[in-house]
Amino acid sequence: MIQQANYDLFTQGATEEIAKILERELVARNESPFWAEKVVPFTRAIMSVLVPLQKMGLLFDPEGNKAEALTPELFFSWSDFVSLKMLAFTLQKSNKSGLLERTKLESAACQAYEPIDLGLLGAYLSLYSVNLENENLDFPIANYNLHQGVSNVIKSLLS
Repeated sequence: MIQQANYDLFTQGATEEIAKILERELVARNESPFWAEKVVPFTRAIMSVLVPLQKMGLLFDPEGNKAEALTPELFFSWSDFVSLKMLAFTLQKSNKSGLLERTKLESAACQAYEPIDLGLLGAYLSLYSVNLENENLDFPIANYNLHQGVSNVIKSLLS
């Protein structure tokens, strides 16, 4: 179970505080440097797009349903590598059209969408062989498995 203080940091969109907590916990628990190289950049990449969506009141889950708040549960639902790739392409398409695409949110709400900087997320995904030009191209299954491990490490660090 996520500690309440950490839960609150997610709902507040406190990306850097979350990153610092994760860094401290990685050191305190003497985790391998391998995980340190993955966990914090992964967290920053996801939060770099979820926080702006939260500020616009346009958070949604991987199924396209409206999400009321940026919670750890929502964060972890986007931590799935397939979902994260889908989020990147959804926001890329939304940036081009000027309205939030591919969700079940009300049309009027989607028009409030403002383009989001995809730099951090794109850079992160490209490091793991995600083709950012063609959504239909797959990535190595090992990268999917790796990110399931990253997600599990983050859960353990925040509990």
